[in-house]
Amino acid sequence: MKLNSYVCGKWHEGASQGVETFNAITGATVCHVSSDGIDFGEVVRYGRDVGGSALRAMTFHERATALKNMAKALIADKEKYYEISTQTGATRADGWVDIEGGLGTVFSYASLANRELPNDTVLVEGDTEQLSKHGSFLGRHILTSKPGVSVHINAFNFPCWGMLEKIAPSLIAGVPVIIKPATPSAYLSEAMVRDMVEGGFFPEGAIQIICGSVGDLLEHLGEQDVVTFTGSASTGRKLRTHPNIIANSIPFTMEADSLNAAILGESVSEDDPEFELFLKEISKEMTIKAGQKCTAIRRVIVPREKVKAVVDGLAAKLDKIAMGDASQDGVRMGALISRDQVQDVKEQVAKLAQECEIVHGGSDDFEVVGADKEKGAFYPKTVLYCDKPFEKTLVHEVEAFGPVTTVMPYDELDDAIKIAQLGKGSLVASVYSFDDAETKKLVTSAAAWHGRMLILNRDCAKESTGHGSPLMPLVHGGPGRAGGGEELGGLRAVKHYMQRTAIQGSPRSLTAVTSEYHRGAELQTDGVHPFRKYFEDLVIGETLVTHRRTVTEADIVNFGCLSGDHFYAHFDEIAAQDSFFGKRVAHGYFVISAAAGLFVDPGKGPVIANYGLESLRFIEPVGIGETIQAKLTVKKKIKKAQRGDEKPNGVVQWAVEVVNQNDEAVALYDILTLVERRDV
Repeated sequence: MKLNSYVCGKWHEGASQGVETFNAITGATVCHVSSDGIDFGEVVRYGRDVGGSALRAMTFHERATALKNMAKALIADKEKYYEISTQTGATRADGWVDIEGGLGTVFSYASLANRELPNDTVLVEGDTEQLSKHGSFLGRHILTSKPGVSVHINAFNFPCWGMLEKIAPSLIAGVPVIIKPATPSAYLSEAMVRDMVEGGFFPEGAIQIICGSVGDLLEHLGEQDVVTFTGSASTGRKLRTHPNIIANSIPFTMEADSLNAAILGESVSEDDPEFELFLKEISKEMTIKAGQKCTAIRRVIVPREKVKAVVDGLAAKLDKIAMGDASQDGVRMGALISRDQVQDVKEQVAKLAQECEIVHGGSDDFEVVGADKEKGAFYPKTVLYCDKPFEKTLVHEVEAFGPVTTVMPYDELDDAIKIAQLGKGSLVASVYSFDDAETKKLVTSAAAWHGRMLILNRDCAKESTGHGSPLMPLVHGGPGRAGGGEELGGLRAVKHYMQRTAIQGSPRSLTAVTSEYHRGAELQTDGVHPFRKYFEDLVIGETLVTHRRTVTEADIVNFGCLSGDHFYAHFDEIAAQDSFFGKRVAHGYFVISAAAGLFVDPGKGPVIANYGLESLRFIEPVGIGETIQAKLTVKKKIKKAQRGDEKPNGVVQWAVEVVNQNDEAVALYDILTLVERRDV
């Protein structure tokens, strides 16, 4: 069987036989992979012109809806992907991380976009910067979709998750994707992409996949394109220094395999829960995906006096984990991706053994359940010991990408920190301690060398996702050897595929560009109270100026009794005179409550509910006898997708300015309301 690519709107069969891939358990041929005959320049043009133009015409919310519908359809077919996944050597647990973990990330991005992004094609970022004395010249940042493609070059170990965690933010950002899965497991990626394409969730050209070599693809990329890479550091360096990537300053994000560390605190005794957590986490990271994880624990850093207990305890746990065909009862560890990978791990372990002692595994004498270890891609769980981590360097340079880890001793906490740093940058390090001072020192001293740090102890162990699990809201990447890039991180990943541009101009101009009111822009009013209007009838810049209200002593006393707030500045005449204010003043929350009383229309209308309050600032105090007035302006409108039987609605963000009798601002804030829409 030949594995096809999907490019330029059709499935393409490679012109040559291509590379043969194998079942990791049985050694049988799965398929042949070739991209010969593909015009890679046309693939890029098709993505930009066909997929990109259609994607950019969709709003963030429309892209999120498409993403959610796609994930729902794929999760319904998950058993098909699990079945295919077994050919990669994965157990059911391995497949869960890859398949359902990946689709969970897609759902999370769809939800995030609907919750935090506007129903628009332009994202406004940060606060307004006043660039002139009188406010007629302002600055703001906006993000727009790059009119290019994003090329995703993925590793073999997570053919689903590695692909999905990249395409979700790219598609939300409005940038079409060209997926390049690693050849040994490309058949699983291709199966999922085939369902994406046939489902028609996104416009044609938004998703393409190249199975096989990328040929001269990188030579056709330009300044509006993006490349994201996951894999070995050596391959990443070659791609990053491609002449065309350098010449066009093409953004290149790299997430590379690294020598991640686990550090056992000095304070931890063998009877503490943290000691057991330490052993459990290491054994888990060695055996999930057969240790083929970019985040797997490669260096185990322990107090010297606990080395024997750690090695013995780890060996005991590993011996209980059966390896073999995952369809057999009791098997909890599968195979490496291929026999070639087995040979590579053997070679790397042999290098490490030049300076380290193999204390568990590492030989051909191991058992496999339900499979032939000579045909399958199996490698034993292997633990090494490096007695002098400051003198021997290979342990900080060589990675065996399989079920392999090395234990190293330290004498003082500062030594543990230095050993962790010798890896020259990793994706993650984990700290095991219940001593807060010890934890703080380890984390703050080592954080600069790691993209993520997990603190694991008895408090969070039950709910912790573990050392090796990148999570959508948090960045995934690391400095130095780990590639120096970032993936995930919530909206950070979406913004990676967009161009941030500073815009400068008058409040009126910025309001026109951003579809968001900026103070100083022209105000509009037609005499109709804005709370009497439906969502689509409200206009950006539409303003209500209320009647006035003079604040009395009775207001302050009554609000204090109602709220229980009897702060001296409101009630103690003498203390107030000596205070920052120089007089008794009204409660700040009374001022905004009174402002609501000024601008709210009490009758039933299209306004459904108050949705929240943001960016509240009290500017000037309001004393007894002073008069306030409110200005309510439509700042921003966000159309929401209708859910179930609820009335169609949208969120309206109102800029509120409360002024005193001298027209000086005393309070500034935004309120959000749900407002009914006429349309469905």
